[in-house]
Amino acid sequence: MEEDPQKGHRKRKSGAKVNKKKKRKLQDDESAITDDARKRNPKAFSFQAVNKTSRIVHRALDKQTRKHHVPEVDRTPLEPPPSLVAVVGPPKCGKTTLIRSLVKHYTKQNVNQVKGPLTVVTGKNRRCTFFECPNDISSMIDVAKVADLVLLMVDANFGFEMEIFEFLNIAQAHGLPRIMGVLTHIDMLKVGKSLNRTKRTLKHRFWTEVHNGAKLFYLSSMSFDLYNKRDVLNLARFISVMKFKVLSWRGDHPYVMVDRVEDLSDPAEVQANSKCDRKVALYGWLRGSNLLSGATVHVCGVGDHVISEVALLPDPCPPPGKDKEKTTKRRTLNEKERLIYGPMAGVGGLIYDKDAIYIQTNERQKRNEGDDLIEELSTKTLNDKLTTAEFSLFSGSTGTIKNDDYNDGQRRKMVFGDEGDSDAESEDDNEDENEQEGDDTDEEVEDEENEDFEDSQDDEGFEDDDAGEDEDEEISSEEDMVVGAAR
Repeated sequence: MEEDPQKGHRKRKSGAKVNKKKKRKLQDDESAITDDARKRNPKAFSFQAVNKTSRIVHRALDKQTRKHHVPEVDRTPLEPPPSLVAVVGPPKCGKTTLIRSLVKHYTKQNVNQVKGPLTVVTGKNRRCTFFECPNDISSMIDVAKVADLVLLMVDANFGFEMEIFEFLNIAQAHGLPRIMGVLTHIDMLKVGKSLNRTKRTLKHRFWTEVHNGAKLFYLSSMSFDLYNKRDVLNLARFISVMKFKVLSWRGDHPYVMVDRVEDLSDPAEVQANSKCDRKVALYGWLRGSNLLSGATVHVCGVGDHVISEVALLPDPCPPPGKDKEKTTKRRTLNEKERLIYGPMAGVGGLIYDKDAIYIQTNERQKRNEGDDLIEELSTKTLNDKLTTAEFSLFSGSTGTIKNDDYNDGQRRKMVFGDEGDSDAESEDDNEDENEQEGDDTDEEVEDEENEDFEDSQDDEGFEDDDAGEDEDEEISSEEDMVVGAAR
C-alpha cells in the first residue's frame, strides 16, 4: 500500500500573530516611503516654527536633566537604626490588623493590642518599626517627615477617601517617601469580571496619584482575625528587601521616634500642683545627625523644650548580624533571633531604663533561684521598702523608729537605749516574780496532795489504830508495876 503524503504547512490568514506581522510590514513600508520623500524634498519635512521647536527641545532636555541626581552621602552608621514603616489609611480599613499580621509573620507571636511603635527583626541586618498614623493633619505631617516606607491602606469596597489624598499631598511636600498601596476588603466584592475591573481601576488611579508602576498589593481574605498568610508573605518580602531613599533633610537633622515615655517628676510636687513643670524621660533610637545635651527640640503636640541630658543605653532589640560567622551560613533566622520590642504594647519582655533593666518573666516556665530573686527585686515597690525601713531622729541616738510602731493607726512611743535596758530589767524582774509565784503554787499543790493522802490513810486504818492504843496502855501499866517492885 502506498503511504499518504504528509500535509503541507498552512500559513495563518487571521489572528493576532497575522495582524502583528501586517502592522509591522505597513510600518516598514511607510518608513521607506518617508525616507524616499525626505531624500527627494528635504525642505518639506523641516520644522516650520522655530520658537515652538526650541521650546519642545528645551522641555525635553529639562525632563532628562531632572532625572539626574547628585550623589548623596549615606550617613547611616554600620549598625543602622530600625527603618520606620508607617501604616496610613482611613478608619476601619484594617490598619491594626495589618500590623498584627506582619508581626505574626516575622516573629511567630500574636499581639493582641497594637499600642505605640513595634520594632521587629525582619532580616539578618534589618529591623523595622511598625506604627499606625492617626487621622489628623498634624500627625500626617509628622509621619511624612520621618517615615521611610508608607503602607497606604485603601478600602476596595469603598475606594479612595479624603484621608488618602490629604496624606499624598502632604508627603509630596516633604520628600515623598516610598509608598506601597494595600487593597483590603476585596472579599466583599463579587468574584468575576467586576472584581478584575475594580482592581484595574484602583490600580490606575493609584498610579495617577503616586507614579506609574507603583506597587499595589491585594489582601483578599481573613482567617483567625488575621489576613491570608500568602498575601502577607508577598508584602513582607517586599518590605524586607526594599531600599529606601536617602533624604538630605533627614540626614542633617536629628530625630527620635519615641518608644517609651517615663515621668520622673517628684510625686509630691505633682500632687501639690498638677500644672507644675515635669521632668520626662524619652526613649528611642536616634536617627539623622548627632543629638547634643542642651539643644532645643520640638516634641510633637507639646512644643519646644531643652534637653537636660542625653544617655546611651544598650540596644533592646539587637540585629542578629553581629555574629557574622553564625549568620552567613544560614538563610533564615532562628526563633531566638526573631525579636520584638514594643514597651507601650507590653511586648518583648525586656525594658531598658537609665539605671535598671526590667525583665518580664513567664510563670508557666520553669523557675529557678535567679528568677525568684529578679521577681522579688522587681515586685518590691517603694511602699514595701518604706514599711521595712528604719531611721533615727538624731544623729547620736541609738534608738530607731520603725514603721511597725504606727500599725492600726496607734502611735507608740519611741524606744531609746537606756529605756530599752530598764525595760529589759523590768521584764527580767517580772519573769523572776512569775517563777516564784509558780514555785509557791507548786508547793501549795503538793501540801494539799499530801494532806489528802494522809486523810485517806487515816480512814482506812481507823480500827487498827484503836487496837494498838489498848495494847500500848497495857504495856505501860505492866512497866509501872515492874518499876514499883524494884523500888
